Amino acid sequence: MTRSAWHARGVNRPGEDLRLAPGPGVPQGLVVPATDLVERFSRSSGPGGQSVNTSDSRVELVLDLAATAAFSDEQRARLLRVLGPDRLVGTSLVVTASEHRAQLRNRAAARRRLADLLSEALAPPAPPRRATRPTRGSQRRRLEGKRQRGRTKSLRGRVRDE
Repeated sequence: MTRSAWHARGVNRPGEDLRLAPGPGVPQGLVVPATDLVERFSRSSGPGGQSVNTSDSRVELVLDLAATAAFSDEQRARLLRVLGPDRLVGTSLVVTASEHRAQLRNRAAARRRLADLLSEALAPPAPPRRATRPTRGSQRRRLEGKRQRGRTKSLRGRVRDE
């Protein structure tokens, strides 16, 4: 795939800076330098045929949130708070990809997954729900509907001679 084709599809190329598109929490977008990303390769347990034991196609992408200068202090605090202990290893965010047979495709998948995680974590939380009361008219209509259903069901019973 040519360089322009990668950028036209919005894919972050392996080995280049990781670019986050503008969105909630990141109005101007964001660039994480390639020097802050660490890629590790290992043997994938997934598909691979005869070359499954010889190719290191599994990719682990690591970003140390405390060491990178790509984020402001408030963004870093939000990332550490939102991602928390269940997603972080210390202050490092680790993403793995092993669904493809080709290492290059796994590298691209890991970068895409990391960008999605960062964008989602940097987005501000949704505003809290404001409790509302049903209007008097809607209450009246609901109760009238219940009465009507009750009348309909009472007519379904057995016919009795009086």
